[in-house]
Amino acid sequence: MTTVIILLLVAVIVIFAVKDIRINLVTRPTFSMFKKVLPPLSQTEREAMEAGDVWWDGELFSGNPDWQKLHRFPKPELSEKERAFMSEQVETLLAMLDDYQIVQKDKDLPKEVWGYLKKEGFFALIIPEKFGGREFSAIANSTIVSKIATKSLTAAVTVMVPNSLGPGELLLHYGTTEQQERWLPSLAKGDDVPCFALTGPEAGSDAGSIPDTGVVCKGMHNGEEVIGLKLNWSKRYITLAPIATVLGLAFKMYDPDGLLGDKTELGITCALIPTDHEGVQTGERHYPLNMAFMNGTTYGKDVFIPLDWIIGGEKGAGRGWRMLVECLSAGRGISLPALSTATGHLASRMTSAYATVRQQFGVSIGQFEGVQEALARIGGLTYTLESARLMTAGAIDMKLSPSVVTAIAKYHMTEMGRTVMNDAMDIHSGKGIQVGPNNYLAHGYMGIPVSITVEGANILTRNLMIFGQGATRCHPFVLKEMEAAAMEDHDVALKEFDSLLLQHILFAGSNAGMAFVHGLTRSYFAKAPVSGATAVYYKQLSRMSRGLAFCTDVAMLVLGGELKRKEMISARLGDVLSHLYLASCVLKRYEDEGRQQADLSFVQYAVEHSLFCIGQAFDGFFKNFSNPVINFLLKRIVFPVGNHYHRPSDELAQTMCEHMSKPGVFRDRLTHLCYVDENAGTGVMENAFLAMIDTHDDFKQLRKWQKEGTIAKNLELEDAIVVAAEKNLINETVAERMNKANELRKKAIAVDNFAPGEL
Repeated sequence: MTTVIILLLVAVIVIFAVKDIRINLVTRPTFSMFKKVLPPLSQTEREAMEAGDVWWDGELFSGNPDWQKLHRFPKPELSEKERAFMSEQVETLLAMLDDYQIVQKDKDLPKEVWGYLKKEGFFALIIPEKFGGREFSAIANSTIVSKIATKSLTAAVTVMVPNSLGPGELLLHYGTTEQQERWLPSLAKGDDVPCFALTGPEAGSDAGSIPDTGVVCKGMHNGEEVIGLKLNWSKRYITLAPIATVLGLAFKMYDPDGLLGDKTELGITCALIPTDHEGVQTGERHYPLNMAFMNGTTYGKDVFIPLDWIIGGEKGAGRGWRMLVECLSAGRGISLPALSTATGHLASRMTSAYATVRQQFGVSIGQFEGVQEALARIGGLTYTLESARLMTAGAIDMKLSPSVVTAIAKYHMTEMGRTVMNDAMDIHSGKGIQVGPNNYLAHGYMGIPVSITVEGANILTRNLMIFGQGATRCHPFVLKEMEAAAMEDHDVALKEFDSLLLQHILFAGSNAGMAFVHGLTRSYFAKAPVSGATAVYYKQLSRMSRGLAFCTDVAMLVLGGELKRKEMISARLGDVLSHLYLASCVLKRYEDEGRQQADLSFVQYAVEHSLFCIGQAFDGFFKNFSNPVINFLLKRIVFPVGNHYHRPSDELAQTMCEHMSKPGVFRDRLTHLCYVDENAGTGVMENAFLAMIDTHDDFKQLRKWQKEGTIAKNLELEDAIVVAAEKNLINETVAERMNKANELRKKAIAVDNFAPGEL
């Protein structure tokens, strides 16, 4: 037997070591099979695959992330002028906003707010100073939108859209000098308001299928005949369209008469069109889930425009899809994560306060373990949301366009925002569902599905984008192998593929071996870049990175092009990648902020939650993989002694709730973007919270006297305070303090009422 094994090993070594033998016995048949199973890519898929940058997601796919590299990424911070804008212009804006009036009555921002937004450059955050803009960083853009969203989602979306995917960003990256000088100053001053029209009735997440057309032809413009485009379009869901003065438009461009060359179909193209141009129709409004931000339709029939209205001029013809894919990072990586993070900050601060102020059975509901479970989840996910917001916006400030990372941020952060809001509504219960001036949750709750729908519906983002692009873009060899397979010279392609294949085999074997060893030893011998309580998390994440890399290779080998259609399978591997990224963000933030001791329980909760989700995703992958033998082997390699990842413990959750329910530095840092308005529901709740904390010991003693029978048990609090004072159990100062706290408590838990006919 030993001799047979030795001979087999020698044979394997000879086959792989001798190049000619390897090419004939391994590379050539593998190359032929690879070309057959290679998933077909449409032109739009190919452009999406090639656009953007591979960043930390590539490390996570490598099986051996360089954690020191993670720690070396710059810490995202606001500049002095950005901090000044936050403390001056943003604070002034927030004081101007009455969200109940905006949403429920006016269905629009007040004129003075529109004027202030334009005057102070809120629509020009990304426009360079030389054009009159603010030229702020991505992290500043994100922070501004987050802060505004804690007061008014309508105002936040209104600010967000001109600073994300739209004419401003497209002009900065691709516009001609003439286009930039024509439009950017007027956009910066607010003289022009932009919108961008991509989505139509038949083209939503599949933006590449837009039916809108632009046909090259001759027509009249400014009194002379020029070559231009005859446009026909029908778009919907376009934010700011009803009040926009300049329309960014995506369409498919055709040149049937060969006026520009011999190519008939030029592809998706983007153009800028003044909305007062003849034939352009705007003004109709949608009403997205009771939100008041401007959103609507735009149409055009046989609208003629000159070629120099194409973004980038004539050279921009057919380049629109690549432009859009590369610029989508702003919407996916800045804007929508900012809104979700705002949900976390608001929910954490107000729900922890409400759980303290609201009493049932004589105690604060925050003492009930069921409430603590939900409150801890709010706090843990909020810590994750803020961590991911910082790291993702930080990548964009590094002049990167990490398409996979921003897709992860868009999907998972909006879903976490939904979870946080649902938990906050559950704890607030009746107070959360009565809409009125003092309800700080209702409009955010209504707006959650909007974030989940836009910039690519979440279901498709998870099932098609994250792993679909990640497996190819981030893998060290797959994209290169695909490029080799596409080469016209077969001999050159085979030689290139042979080199890649050998590296790929070693890569897969190394990941399989290390995943198995780490699984057997619970990653005990794995390296970590830090010591202390978080070291174990780096080890576990490295282990799961190995598992992801190996399972991806096997899935692509076994399923080939079919993997593209196995969305449930690929989405689970995408979930593994996503939670590796989210956990990385948490650990990065913890290091950047100096390992704050008060943060540790939140870091532990966040990473353990991600590891649990990774374990669940792998379980689903193994259980549903088509080949039962390979399924069995994969599971035994990745989890040789079982999947031991579990939900964060109850003890950890209770520790977190204690931190969240105490006024002080930690609570302020956890919720630093939450705007507390002294004249609105947030201020009422915060003041009641502080007052109840200040009188906690007094009320505790009062309940004790009631329990002992010194004071009657069935008395209302205000009556019990009177009796305690009459019996000289408390002095006049304490009684006054308790009465004031009780009045604030009752005001905080009250809901809005409306007189007959008022609504």
